[in-house]
Amino acid sequence: MMMTTLLGLSGSLRKAATNRKLLREAARLFGPCTYVEADLQMPLYDGDLEQAEGVIPQAATLAEQIATADAVLISTPEYNKGPSGVLKNALDWISRAEGNPWAGKPVAVMSSAAGRAGGERAQLILRTYMVPFRPRLLMGPEVHLAAAQNQFDEDGHLTGEMYIKDLTALMENLRAEISR
Repeated sequence: MMMTTLLGLSGSLRKAATNRKLLREAARLFGPCTYVEADLQMPLYDGDLEQAEGVIPQAATLAEQIATADAVLISTPEYNKGPSGVLKNALDWISRAEGNPWAGKPVAVMSSAAGRAGGERAQLILRTYMVPFRPRLLMGPEVHLAAAQNQFDEDGHLTGEMYIKDLTALMENLRAEISR
């Protein structure tokens, strides 16, 4: 039996970002899998750049990673009541790649933010960004990690019982969606 491959997209570029920690914790709670974290370091989408050089290599690589993964995990911070520009930019570049690597792909969305709503607005907007790609977007349970800087132990594991329960259920739903 082949090992399931999960691709993680963090809307935060910081190495110690709570969104990266949340993605890694999701993969751990998913169970045995190969977890790959995508690199979203790309220049801003520019139609002139695309016309001159084509789809940039970073976007082509990311599109290929999405296409070959069994499922995708996306975690977004909330910046000014919306998802990060980094994440939106990556989605814009991917939309320019050949084909649609997202079509029919199981995708679990989550958010981690310093505020008390845990990125709820950003996650809602991110879900609307995903509509044109036509993935199999899991509807829940929703995971909005509030006061995120206080929610992980020194090993990067979630400490809040409610968050662990919801993230575990989301990963169980993702596993079932992959098997579908």
